[in-house]
Amino acid sequence: MPQTRSARAGEPAGTTGAGTTGAGTAGAGTTGAGGDSAPPSRRGPYRKTAARQQDILDAALAVFGRSGYRSGSIREIAESVGMSQAGLLHHFESKDALLTAVLRHRDDLSKALYSDPRGIGTLLSTIEVARLNTQHRGVIELYCVLSAEATAADHPAHRYFADRYSWLRSVFLEAFERMEADGQLRAGVEPEAAARSALALMDGLQVQWLIDTTSVDMAADVEAYFRQLATEEAWPMS
Repeated sequence: MPQTRSARAGEPAGTTGAGTTGAGTAGAGTTGAGGDSAPPSRRGPYRKTAARQQDILDAALAVFGRSGYRSGSIREIAESVGMSQAGLLHHFESKDALLTAVLRHRDDLSKALYSDPRGIGTLLSTIEVARLNTQHRGVIELYCVLSAEATAADHPAHRYFADRYSWLRSVFLEAFERMEADGQLRAGVEPEAAARSALALMDGLQVQWLIDTTSVDMAADVEAYFRQLATEEAWPMS
């Protein structure tokens, strides 16, 4: 549920397709008014490799989201991008390494919204994350399937999800404690319990939305919950 943000304790560490090289040689620079040559743009093998890795991550996201980590295979991912298994493993040395890269890729889709929020700003960013999540069904499927699988201690994503939940709880706890200090939290709201409940709400809404997208408005439900916690004066005017 959705980098750059400052690192905190417990934080887990465009269009796809092959890039094309434009006319002219890669080393040719453009001469500016001062006579200096502009640095050449990244082209050729580097650009193609980056694009290829993006293709693989997108394919892995879809396969893992649909089949889970244990059932999703390297062969299926490789075939979906027109590669051999050996070719794919040239970019990602193992299935575990690919899973880690996919999870980081998922975080990259939303982390910018948590660049440096404080207090009620964290809640507003979370509402925007919930809204953006509806545009990435495959990402939500991946998260829900893998988080359920990763309850097993030997799952390669177990540590990732343990760290991620710990970090998110700390983000919400810091936000609610700041709101409490600023007089923006309603009387009787306990910051630590509110932090846990916020995560539980978001996870539960995602599952309901995946089952029936017409039955849930995730952003609206998250906002309604947060409004119950914040004082009326603290909430920004619409």
